[in-house]
Amino acid sequence: MRTTSAQQQLILQQAARDRAGVARLVAGIVAVCLAALAIAGFFDAQRFIDGMPAIAQLASEMVPPDFGRWRAWLRPLLDTLAMSIAGTALAVLLSLPLALLAAPNTAPASMIYRIARTVLAALRSVPEIIFGVLLVAAVGFGALPGVLALALHSTGMMAKFYAEAIEHVDPRPLEAAVAAGASRLQVVIHAVLPQVLPQLADITIYRWEYHFRASAVLGIVGAGGIGFELMAALRLIRYDQVAAILITILACVVIVDALGAWLRRRLK
Repeated sequence: MRTTSAQQQLILQQAARDRAGVARLVAGIVAVCLAALAIAGFFDAQRFIDGMPAIAQLASEMVPPDFGRWRAWLRPLLDTLAMSIAGTALAVLLSLPLALLAAPNTAPASMIYRIARTVLAALRSVPEIIFGVLLVAAVGFGALPGVLALALHSTGMMAKFYAEAIEHVDPRPLEAAVAAGASRLQVVIHAVLPQVLPQLADITIYRWEYHFRASAVLGIVGAGGIGFELMAALRLIRYDQVAAILITILACVVIVDALGAWLRRRLK
């Protein structure tokens, strides 16, 4: 009985230490967040007070929204949708082979694994809007630089998530396939992909939903789509049209999100 009581005390003390460690970690995270808000000027109430008249003036110029040019926005909206789909498709084609090289259980060598991880980190480190600016300068205005910008940035993100999904597959089917004499490609096709396809589909659909929103932003730098119309309205100081375009983008985002949720349900 005395031994059991001592064990219980040790368990309780370990649990208390674990709780204290979690509490310190949470306190540290909260402190860092508060420091970041302070550095950004979030707690400077005077700046918010000084900005209120400008915000009120801007809001008055945006209401009521002007939908008079809605017909002219249909083609840019279609371009934005096409950019998001094409960018996602290209990102999938680039991400899957890179993910297989960036997962430790499917990479052919540790050096290739490290190189693939570095490439993915490099692609993630450049925002798609920067890719957009560079590609507009390289290939000209239009949807093409937007598609390439989305694909390049998202390859770094999607391949990382793909690789993490592949890394956590059940190793037993892989070992059985290797023992049966399967080639590396056959192992991937028959033992790896069947386990991760639902996760890859979820990641792809979520990224497509994000791409529609990002496509609207890329239009601002000349990559076509509804963002180009938004930038034109801003340059002409037509804030009523800006409000209308933003409402239109919001409606399209809601539709795309609903379609993405439907696709996820169908693919389960």
